Amino acid sequence: MRSARTGWRIQICRVAFSEVSSWRADGIGVKPAPAFDKISVSQPLALPGQRFVARQPIFDRSQNVYGYEILFRNGVENFFNADPELAARSTVDSSLLFGIDTLCDHKRAFMNCTREVLFKDLITLLPPGQTVAEILESVEPEDRVIAACKRLRAAGYRIALDDFAPDDPRIPLVEFADIIKVDIRATRPEERVGMMRRFGSPTCKMLAEKVETPHEFQQARDMGFVYFQGYFFRRPEIVISREVPASRLHYMRLLEIVSRIDLDMRELETMLKQEASISYRLLRYLNSPLFGFSLEIKSIRHAMAVLGEREMRRWIRLVVTVGAAEQHCSELVLMGLARARFCELLSSRLQSKTDLFLMGLLSVMDAVLEVGMDVLLEQLPVERETKAALLGQNSTLRPLYRLMLAQESGEWAESSALAKQLKLPEDEVASTWFQALQWAQEATSGV
Repeated sequence: MRSARTGWRIQICRVAFSEVSSWRADGIGVKPAPAFDKISVSQPLALPGQRFVARQPIFDRSQNVYGYEILFRNGVENFFNADPELAARSTVDSSLLFGIDTLCDHKRAFMNCTREVLFKDLITLLPPGQTVAEILESVEPEDRVIAACKRLRAAGYRIALDDFAPDDPRIPLVEFADIIKVDIRATRPEERVGMMRRFGSPTCKMLAEKVETPHEFQQARDMGFVYFQGYFFRRPEIVISREVPASRLHYMRLLEIVSRIDLDMRELETMLKQEASISYRLLRYLNSPLFGFSLEIKSIRHAMAVLGEREMRRWIRLVVTVGAAEQHCSELVLMGLARARFCELLSSRLQSKTDLFLMGLLSVMDAVLEVGMDVLLEQLPVERETKAALLGQNSTLRPLYRLMLAQESGEWAESSALAKQLKLPEDEVASTWFQALQWAQEATSGV
């Protein structure tokens, strides 16, 4: 299965578990969740480019799928073994890249929320109509958490409280809750009855989790629980995805747009929205500490308004480069960004009006996009001198291009000669290359 909005191929499998969808006991039949192609899993470790999450269906009283809880996994082994904060962030990230519609079959996604996930409004990257923010039992109801709940409710998100207990410290959050999840393995029947009477209402539904037998399902339903989750219905399913590179043409098109003299911002916005993974990378980058904005950038249009045309060109190129090189060595990406920054930093000293950042970046894009340099340059509106330098022809920019390569490969005699030709101090060239490398490392860690 391939998501229409991303470049990810998604397969959902049941690893070493059998379904009970045809089992009937005590007159209770369970309707299965929508079927997906099964795949055999023999490898114990993740392959390069693979992502894993798990999903467990949540049923209503008629045993129809209401939604799926999305759970972190880092391999085909169907268990959780990571820090909750890391797990919650990774699950949001994977859900964005996979696509909620594909991952949850157009049903609701229950996403675990830690304290930091709430503070940073990470859930708001997902669609409000399909997302339930499931606040974990470790989250204390402090003022900032309450404020985050208010923001989520105002934005149209549903809120669930996970593993709720009779004397739960999160009682101040009940007024924001649409669903309260109760672990029937950790509570007595009389406690569940008491919580049902106290918290259950038309606006706050009760969900019984860890339901493992027909008797437990029947008992919970008789108590008034509206939703149900547990091994009686289905164990978590591993979702295995392997990234399929986005269309080379699409990346080329984005580079072409941001390389024009006159940038059509409306056209750029439309193109970015067609590739969700690139849009997400851009927004994640702009909201990283590297960029240092005081206000969160929440949309492509907002990013365009804040950055302006010049900076949009730069960061789109960066994100497209990283995205296009997903299947390549990370050193290739680092090399391209370091080259681009090195040329850019020297542009003022050389009094050049040429876009030297683009020249440095394009020097690796033939390898990244797996096309010949001549083919690449035929499709991009690149200045004549830049094109000649990239093709190894005579150009006023050729000395700078060779200096860039000499610094990269440590050919110090060549670098010294080229620096003199360009009337640049050798120590300045060396320090500029070091600055460019630092910038490239910081940039790739933020995207």
